[in-house]
Amino acid sequence: MLFDSKRASRALVLIVVFISMGRVGTADDRLGLPPQPIPFDNPLTSEKVELGRSLFHDTRFSADGSISCASCHLPKRLYTDGRTVGVGITGKQGTRNAPTVVNAGYYSSLFWDGRAASLEEQAKGPLVNPIEHGLKNYDPILKIVRTDAAYAQQFNRAFGLAPADITINHVAMAIASYERTLVVGDSPFDRYQYGGDKRALSPSAIEGLKVFTGKGKCSVCHVIGKSDAIFTDNRYHNIGVGLRQIQGRLTDVVNAVIEAKLRGKSVDHSVLTAENISQLGRFAITLNPTDIATFRTPSLRNVALTAPYMHDGSLKTLDDVVEFYGKGGSSSTLQHPTIRKLRLTKTEERQLVDFMESLTSTKHATVGNKPVQTAVHDSGLRKVKTRLRAANP
Repeated sequence: MLFDSKRASRALVLIVVFISMGRVGTADDRLGLPPQPIPFDNPLTSEKVELGRSLFHDTRFSADGSISCASCHLPKRLYTDGRTVGVGITGKQGTRNAPTVVNAGYYSSLFWDGRAASLEEQAKGPLVNPIEHGLKNYDPILKIVRTDAAYAQQFNRAFGLAPADITINHVAMAIASYERTLVVGDSPFDRYQYGGDKRALSPSAIEGLKVFTGKGKCSVCHVIGKSDAIFTDNRYHNIGVGLRQIQGRLTDVVNAVIEAKLRGKSVDHSVLTAENISQLGRFAITLNPTDIATFRTPSLRNVALTAPYMHDGSLKTLDDVVEFYGKGGSSSTLQHPTIRKLRLTKTEERQLVDFMESLTSTKHATVGNKPVQTAVHDSGLRKVKTRLRAANP
């Protein structure tokens, strides 16, 4: 057979994809997770991941030199910040809670309202948001990465680019590549459900799983599959959070969004700078009335470590979350009619919380006040490097 360079190139991409999914060699730390989707136009490489890690932590990419991606997504907090809502330049507060980046590569859209279709697209948004990084455009970032000698070398190794050829898309591709290494499974639930270890869960957590998939109806949106579970349906739902503050003036708030769009105002600006508009959720993106107050279903993996909860950070503990659903949401006339009282007993509520705590990936994190171990990134990156070297001797 003659050598086909295009076919060989595509094969190399596929090798990288399978390496990134943890399907080469052992993958115990990804037990319970499906193959991670990797875009063919941004294959994962160790050089790109290392570059992305540097960019992720660089505070120079903000108007006052104080904010990086890691400011709201701290490794020691499982890539959250523990705050009710995100805080950006000069201490400005946003309107949305900062979700964890861990396992974000499994989402089909990003942000609470799904306004970004990929990690690459998401990475660019906060940089020019007036409350987050606060830059007016991407020019200051490009000036840094084109003139910084260390970045010039890293971009050349990762993309084969001369400094003048670096664009913001390359910056976003590197950050997204780094984020795709933040993948963790292998929780006690995974070992129980997919690993055959029936002693991995406590009796209370086992009963909580029954509540989760039965009376509690949690698995309708936080899906558990036969061979894996990312604990989200990647869809948008109106569960009643935040609706009370706009219930009497919904028409005015909706009109404000429509007028802002007609004026060409960025959704990133209007959503994170206006709390009332923020409560409209995906509607601010689609202008579809059925999307009013709908928000993306978050994954529940490691949920015990990512408080506070909901898009506005209004629920502080898992007990609060269970109580909220148990009483039927906010009782707002605007919430979806499927959100009804669950009538859980106190025992069932405790069992449900015990089950959700069993979704913590104990190889890389601990429940409680102890800091999360940084092995979430480091072990994943070491494996990528090792397998890339094995695939390309």
